[in-house]
Amino acid sequence: MNTAHTPTPKLPVTALVALVLVSLAGVAVVRLSGVSASQAEPSPAMAERWLRFEDRADGGIDINDAPSAHRIGEVAPGTNGFLRSAVRGLVRERKRQGVGAQPPFRLVALADGRLVLEDPGTGRQIDLRSFGPANAGVFARLLPGSDSQAHP
Repeated sequence: MNTAHTPTPKLPVTALVALVLVSLAGVAVVRLSGVSASQAEPSPAMAERWLRFEDRADGGIDINDAPSAHRIGEVAPGTNGFLRSAVRGLVRERKRQGVGAQPPFRLVALADGRLVLEDPGTGRQIDLRSFGPANAGVFARLLPGSDSQAHP
């Protein structure tokens, strides 16, 4: 059996070790300094509404203003898949974390142009504009002052 050992070139190995060490040092500095993109100054709210989404027996959804309990919109059975999936995802996270149905959801239009649906019970947020203007418009109609609040 031939046990001859081929020498490993030192320069590539040294460069690789240096790259790993510099990367680890950079990550450590960022972590320890507390700097991150998620800690950017939050944009102020331009409009907001606290909402409750209630399933109906016929498969529709009633959308209620949480503080007043008045119905501000409805989703007919089998329609508006985007609204249904967005709310369903937030409700699924509530169940996973053991948060009940009581805390209302917050819909907020921010000064930086984002439209966000957030769940204060879990801390989860959905940036609705990232799904396109038509999908975001479904929720934008639910904000106070919107021209068409009746049917998202």
